[in-house]
Amino acid sequence: MPDPFSDEARLVAEAVPGDNALALSVGELSMKLKRMVEGEFGHVRLRGEISGYKRAASGHAYLCLKDEAAVIDGVMWKGAASHLAFSPQDGIEVIATGKLTTYPGRSKYQVVIERMELAGAGALMALFEKLRAKLAGEGLFDRGRKQALPFMPRVIGVVTSPTGAVIRDILHRLEDRCPTHVVVWPVKVQGEGAAAEVAAAVRGFDALPADGPVPRPDLVIVARGGGSIEDLWTFNEEVVVRAVADCSIPIISAVGHETDTTLCDHAADLRAPTPTAAAEIAVPVIADLRLTVASHRQRIERCARRYVDYGRQRLDGVARLLPKRDALLGPQRQRADEAGQRLDRGLERRVVAARGTLDRAAGALRPAVLERQVAASRDRLAATWRLVQTLNPDNVLERGYARVTASAGGETLSSSAAVRAAGAVTLRFRDGAVDARVDGAPAAAPSTARPRVERSGGRAYVATDAQPTLL
Repeated sequence: MPDPFSDEARLVAEAVPGDNALALSVGELSMKLKRMVEGEFGHVRLRGEISGYKRAASGHAYLCLKDEAAVIDGVMWKGAASHLAFSPQDGIEVIATGKLTTYPGRSKYQVVIERMELAGAGALMALFEKLRAKLAGEGLFDRGRKQALPFMPRVIGVVTSPTGAVIRDILHRLEDRCPTHVVVWPVKVQGEGAAAEVAAAVRGFDALPADGPVPRPDLVIVARGGGSIEDLWTFNEEVVVRAVADCSIPIISAVGHETDTTLCDHAADLRAPTPTAAAEIAVPVIADLRLTVASHRQRIERCARRYVDYGRQRLDGVARLLPKRDALLGPQRQRADEAGQRLDRGLERRVVAARGTLDRAAGALRPAVLERQVAASRDRLAATWRLVQTLNPDNVLERGYARVTASAGGETLSSSAAVRAAGAVTLRFRDGAVDARVDGAPAAAPSTARPRVERSGGRAYVATDAQPTLL
């Protein structure tokens, strides 16, 4: 009978009589180990330093917890990772609460972390310093990024809890100093989800349009009352610090008391020791402004009066140096009197000359002279009329002549070439006119016979001793 515990190598595994150790599959062994580990340990609390922390695209977080003696893998599912009160960083000591289990796919054991907290104030300060160095290295705290605060903001946005004493203190201080329109964005300032709400409020104020239904603030105050470093940790979260640093609206950070410092204070344009102090910094005292305006008005009035008084003094001094009015105007008055006298004499001479001219003209207008001039004019008119009658071309029509004119234009035609060129003519006789048309026959040789005009049947002919021509 073969010995089941013999070291002798065999080619094929065979069942050995009396051997109760059945062969297990790898999966069966892994499941046995998984049940044993989970049943033995259940929930555990582990203290260790975070190493290799990474957040997958699925939202799950993977990390290692280590100390000087050992390392254990950890996984944090998406639901638990989203409820963390801080952003895990490598090198930070934490206390993780979860369930110990195995991962058969790699033959490893790991802890499924359900809750993770910082291991005391020392770890919290280490995380604070590490995050501060990281953000400072990116330039988020540089002085060159700071914006100047408006002197008198018309609208102030406040990011804080709507039920705490902080908002009441801010509103009361603003009412005392300079009443201003305030828009409150209510947020949680502590606990789960507080950092996301504060960051969303800051970015929300920054995204408001200038002409929207909600007025865009000219200044934003991020405020919270005092507390421990754990209570104020929301304002150390990276998401809050980046939102404050990226905001285009000037921001005053008023978180905690005067001795409390957060990373939000470093990223803001100005840090106020308390929320009440933030309200005092945000606006001037209106009573002081009124006094300042009144003082400026008095100074302006004094300066104006001083200028007027100085001008009056200079005017009086110059006036004393000027000569008296009578001395200045005396020569002008004398010249005016002389000009008046010359004007009177000149008018008299002008009237006398005009009267002589009128007398001479009146002598030439006697009736006898006018009659002679009228008779001479009548004789010249009669002689001119006789000349016109003599030169009238229609007078020869009484002696049997006719005047030929162009039918188109009415001008008198004095040559045969002009008659042929006109084509249509009008013959004007003593007792009327006759229209005629000229045929285009070649011109005949000149004849010594005198042409005559004959009419027959309403048509006119120009006749000589040769053949008559129809007009």
